Amino acid sequence: MENKNLRRNKKGFFYRGYRGFIKLFKKKTKFVFLGDEITQTGVILSNHVNTSAPLSFELYLDRPIRLWGAHEMNGGLRSTYKYQTQVFYHQKRGWNIHLARIYCLLASPLTTLFYKGLNIINTYRDVRFKSTLTESIKALQKGDSVVIFPEDSTNGYLDQLEGFHNGFVILLEYCYKKGMDLPVYVTYFNKNNKVHMVDAPVKYSTLLQECGDRDAIARKLCDRMNELGRKTFEMK
Repeated sequence: MENKNLRRNKKGFFYRGYRGFIKLFKKKTKFVFLGDEITQTGVILSNHVNTSAPLSFELYLDRPIRLWGAHEMNGGLRSTYKYQTQVFYHQKRGWNIHLARIYCLLASPLTTLFYKGLNIINTYRDVRFKSTLTESIKALQKGDSVVIFPEDSTNGYLDQLEGFHNGFVILLEYCYKKGMDLPVYVTYFNKNNKVHMVDAPVKYSTLLQECGDRDAIARKLCDRMNELGRKTFEMK
């Protein structure tokens, strides 16, 4: 049975209806835990796989969560349309720009309504990132886990990740200074067999001791995510 607390951050008739509609067509994700299940409040890292991994969490993880997401997707219809056409479909997924523009005439209004229910934590690439940290701290203090997709998707969403942006490490540092030594769950979603593999949690203090700086932590966890990915492709 689904944990009712999972949806405590979600609101809106359209979100609930569209979420139920999507579940009719999306094969249920199988979560494979290599360690403890996600019972502690912490930071969850995942590959993106277009929209597949975020939906995997939203539809099937029985845990209260907040997702990091590009602020452009939460800035109204005009902002969503521009981001989806130019960045998501054209740059990252390689669609023809004209096809992307036509497709998003329908997709962007639906996405805008759905995102209102997702209650994402907006991410920024400038000084406004401080608000991302503040909102994330509030969510964690409430007991929500924060889900982050840190991969460098400059060349698209790849099965073998090329690297991580280190914004999530800044969040871990920020929390640590406030007395929160958070567990980090590294996960990998394989869209082919619908397996979401979850590694055993590791505390930020352990990562800091082993790696020493942000970039080294990001590299270590990216490598680990790719290792999990190889394991999922070996599964039948």
